[in-house]
Amino acid sequence: MNGKELKHHDCRNFIPVDVAKGICNVHKQMVLIDTPVCEKFRTLPKCKNCAHFTSDPNQDTMGTCEAEKTKPWTFADLITVTCENYSAK
Repeated sequence: MNGKELKHHDCRNFIPVDVAKGICNVHKQMVLIDTPVCEKFRTLPKCKNCAHFTSDPNQDTMGTCEAEKTKPWTFADLITVTCENYSAK
């Protein structure tokens, strides 16, 4: 995943306030959810950042979890903080 694709909502330091904005826990400032990240970026575990995730070529927001035997569909932006199978890419 390249840096151009990463946004504030992909960072562990981002605290969502509503659908459009949140607070940067590092800089203590309000930021828009889909703006580029800063140098203090820490990757938030999400399916799209997992080695077991295979994205659907027809839908950029969906994919499958290859870690499960049944290979279930999942959202790319699903937060996986508690997933036992998560493995960072």
